[in-house]
Amino acid sequence: MQLRTMLCGRSTYGMALGAAILVSAALTLTPASPAQADPADARKAPERCSTDQNAHLGKVPAPEQFFGFPLGKGQPRVLTTEEIKKYVEAVGGASDRVVTGTVAHSVTGQDLPYAIVSDSHNMVPGQLKKIADQIRSLRDPRSLRADKAARIADDSPAIVWIAGNVHGGEKSGADAALKTLYELASGLSCDVVKRNDNLVTVIMPTQNPDGRDASRRTNEYGFDLNRDWFARTQPETDGKIDMLRRYPPQVFVDAHEMGGRQYFFPPNADPIHHEIADQPVNWINRIGAANAAGFGYNGACGGAVTTECYFNYATYDLFYMGYGDSVPAAGFGAAGMTFEKGSSSAVEDRVQQQFNTQWATTGWAADNRREVLNGYYSIWQTALAEGAAGTLEPNEVVQPTNTVRFPVPDIAIRSYFLLPDRQLGDVRRLVERLRDMDVEVYRVSKPVKVPSARVFGGRTASNVTVPEGAYWIPMDQPQKHWIQAIMGEDPYVPFPYFYDVSSWSNPLLAGVNTISTGDKLSPKADLVKGIDGGVVSAAPRGGSYSYPMDSAAASELTFRLLGAGVPLTRDAQTGVVGLPATAMNRGELDKLAGSLGVTVEGGRAPASGEALRTPDVGLFAGTGVSTTSGSYGEARYVLGDRWGLGLTPVTTADINGNTPAFTERTVLLVPDGSSSNGGLTAQGMANLKQWVAAGGTYVGLRNEGTRVARSAGLTSATEKAKPTGYQVIGSHFRVDVAQGSPVSLGRPAEDFQFNNGDPILNPSQTGVNVLTYPSDDTFWSNGYTVGAEALKGTASLVDEPTGAGHAVLFAYNPLFRAYNENGIHLLANALLYPAGAPQAKQRTALAPDSLRSAAATAEEPPNLGGEWRPIVIQVADADLARTQAVVERYTDTALTASADGSSYITIPNPDGLSADEHPFVRDLVRDLGAAGIPLRSVVA
Repeated sequence: MQLRTMLCGRSTYGMALGAAILVSAALTLTPASPAQADPADARKAPERCSTDQNAHLGKVPAPEQFFGFPLGKGQPRVLTTEEIKKYVEAVGGASDRVVTGTVAHSVTGQDLPYAIVSDSHNMVPGQLKKIADQIRSLRDPRSLRADKAARIADDSPAIVWIAGNVHGGEKSGADAALKTLYELASGLSCDVVKRNDNLVTVIMPTQNPDGRDASRRTNEYGFDLNRDWFARTQPETDGKIDMLRRYPPQVFVDAHEMGGRQYFFPPNADPIHHEIADQPVNWINRIGAANAAGFGYNGACGGAVTTECYFNYATYDLFYMGYGDSVPAAGFGAAGMTFEKGSSSAVEDRVQQQFNTQWATTGWAADNRREVLNGYYSIWQTALAEGAAGTLEPNEVVQPTNTVRFPVPDIAIRSYFLLPDRQLGDVRRLVERLRDMDVEVYRVSKPVKVPSARVFGGRTASNVTVPEGAYWIPMDQPQKHWIQAIMGEDPYVPFPYFYDVSSWSNPLLAGVNTISTGDKLSPKADLVKGIDGGVVSAAPRGGSYSYPMDSAAASELTFRLLGAGVPLTRDAQTGVVGLPATAMNRGELDKLAGSLGVTVEGGRAPASGEALRTPDVGLFAGTGVSTTSGSYGEARYVLGDRWGLGLTPVTTADINGNTPAFTERTVLLVPDGSSSNGGLTAQGMANLKQWVAAGGTYVGLRNEGTRVARSAGLTSATEKAKPTGYQVIGSHFRVDVAQGSPVSLGRPAEDFQFNNGDPILNPSQTGVNVLTYPSDDTFWSNGYTVGAEALKGTASLVDEPTGAGHAVLFAYNPLFRAYNENGIHLLANALLYPAGAPQAKQRTALAPDSLRSAAATAEEPPNLGGEWRPIVIQVADADLARTQAVVERYTDTALTASADGSSYITIPNPDGLSADEHPFVRDLVRDLGAAGIPLRSVVA
């Protein structure tokens, strides 16, 4: 068993729990015992500090003065977003230890305030920048010698981030962060001075002000901001990561809430991503010991202790690269940590416990500052050495009872190449995503031969010529860990516990042509310093400009041009979009296309092809659809914000009543949801079918989107039941693309599709199956799947003609988290479906209406997972009875089935709750472990 070391190093936090840092009942800070501080690592507090733990600067407003009540013990309510903002400003204006500002603005324009706090001598003009520059320099050992790095570790403070409230309804972390701010900004005790001498603490109380105001998990567009970290689609995330690059953390706290009255802090649950370096994992686990010492209240949960206590090793993993702990860890080398407090506790206890862990964490970081900074430099030295050798980090586990089930394969990766032959706009957007995380990307200036290549999709090739214009990402650079974490063809999960997806390979999400290699190469290439694209050649008067609409980036350009009133045409065979040379100023076109990474060429010939029309989109907001999360919100963001389309809400009553809100639209987009019929009556179904026959385009997503179409007689594609044990945990699959359909225009003959346990569609007999899973040996998937062969020969995208209109049905969600670029491009094609396009070629001689009527009455498998997925626990058949006994304490809805020596307990999750939202899955899994039941897999 490979086990990440939990207790090591000189810190006595790693050897024993030690004395409590904070006496929670008394609201006073008690001095740390001498044994807790390592004098070799922390600079000693000067004699000017006070032994009075309650001594504060009077000029800095105390919470009691500012709010009329204390923060933590004695706090009667949570703070408002406006109170948070004003208090940060007030403290910043009163203390010479604090600098304040705005990280970013939310979707609605609200400030995301921050405060940086340290000793006043670190905050004088120029000094804070110098410290940040020095910490950034540690991240590149190529330009910083080891002796200089050691001097920085001796002399410079470390950087600690405390961020709260990424989920809007989880509010206590923000309030506690303000208590931490007050203590650091005004405290005179030796504990405070030690922290400020040894640390620069960046405090970001609320990461989601819009969600906080609405007491809602998600932001204004319904995005879970704790899944958005690598994609950075939302302004709240993007601004935050820009600031992280300016002040790279060695410790990052992401303060959350969960159900119940307990508290979680690491050590984490497995799995942990293999490319997270050893040092952050070691620090995380040792900080956990410090938190245990400083927690107070009822201590560790167990036995009769079930409330106001802490636990570790459960639910909260460090695997998916969209979390507020995994990205700081893999991308910045920090001890990235999720802290979770039970939301059923009183406000005062929630805030106090969050403060206790924040205070213990900063104390540990101050005590171990020099060791941490030396280790921080070592992270990047190791990354360079591994990158040069093409070495991937091995899979390991942190939970003592677990073993590595799936090792990282013995392969070498020294380089990635993004090929420029297609989807070039999305290739360039991926390049920018990498560069925005300090990855060095090079543009190949002379063709280079790759002797041994791995072609994304599980294939290999010999002597591949990488052409000029390709993008080269060498692994021999400091960000090697991050490159592999988001570029890798597979994340190589070590252990089959899943609380999110099992694949997020960025090249597969974009569907771009990518190879990796372990060969030692030195291509002739230039460092990319800005996004490529724009107008590359002039068009004479009477001529035209053109570009291939073969990517999400080019789709966005198309909609933005249409929105600006520019007349566009599109060639039905090539997918090339054209516009008259005089339709737009060349400089404006160059700026817009360049910002999106799209190359536009000028020519002498006039624009040709079918005229494109701006779709008038109705967004279904009826029965079964959540309007505050999921694909409804993703549609608002992608179609509304990025593409600039007006979206008209269409309700169930609108379709049933045939109101203008429905009938005047040219497109109806039905998001995923929990209803099979959207609440439509028989008349509503008839109205919908008549609207499509008159020329409307129906676009249905995933469960509800496909089922409403089937109920209305718009498709013959039925739903196939999933076999026992079937699991597809957010994985990528190769799909075959039917050429010739307007929906597939611009896509390659083979593509990739993201599947998150989506419904399985039997092929349509009355339309075009645009995307199908291969039925031969070209079938391929990554991530974690069980029984995925059931997908062979089935459809994931169908184009169904009815009269003058079409129903375009996605078995999956092409808008998932707005980072599924190939799906977004296909959706754009669906919205731009040419009016009066010819009927799709029929696949059967039978009457379409009879086949569709039969499909409408066919039995459908139950939707057990809402917009997410059900909870599935796999155990040995011999352990089924014991497992059922534990499960029955929590629910009587569980379903049981057996296959191949395993039993599968499926717990319906109709609201589509993720594991950290679910009311009991965390406790259930822990109780199963306490009962000694070996879990073969857990999916939640």
